[in-house]
Amino acid sequence: MYKIGITGGIGSGKSTVCQMLRERGVAVYESDSRAKMLMQESDAIRQQIIATFGAESYNEQGLDRAFLARCVFGNAEALQRLNAIVHPAVREDFHKWCDEQRSPYVVLESAILFDAAFENEVNATLAVLAPLELRVQRTMQRDGVTREQVMQRIEHQMSDDELHAKAHRTLVNMRQDYLESDVEQLHKMFLYEAQSH
Repeated sequence: MYKIGITGGIGSGKSTVCQMLRERGVAVYESDSRAKMLMQESDAIRQQIIATFGAESYNEQGLDRAFLARCVFGNAEALQRLNAIVHPAVREDFHKWCDEQRSPYVVLESAILFDAAFENEVNATLAVLAPLELRVQRTMQRDGVTREQVMQRIEHQMSDDELHAKAHRTLVNMRQDYLESDVEQLHKMFLYEAQSH
């Protein structure tokens, strides 16, 4: 199975790109939502998180995200411990998921593709980039948040320059009408690579 890793900072449009590929029949693994699901449903992960962060990590509804967020916010060591529990589980889940897919190639969508070393799980990587101001406007509109809140999130992510340097390919997402044809071109290229793989 040929695998593409797609990443991009907040407001870059990576989810839009992945949705367009979905419409072309490509299976997309959303690592963020799968990680949340695993933290909610996996007994092994639940036990590790409780052992690391305490019983308050879970309540009647399941994972207490707000509590966990407070534990790791601004604490690099705590975040590292959480990632050491979750990332290997996501890796394993991704490979199991790949075995069940029948599309010509699959996509691993992850905001932290390079931070989590998920690029090692795929054959090629694509970074979706966009001008900073556009990303800020898009996120403010989408999430109903302030400019300061968006900038705070952006500061915690890899810069577009870093992503550009690390990814095999980049897609600059400035206008919706261009994006459709750009994604079509990429899809054809990925299909070709998958066949030659």
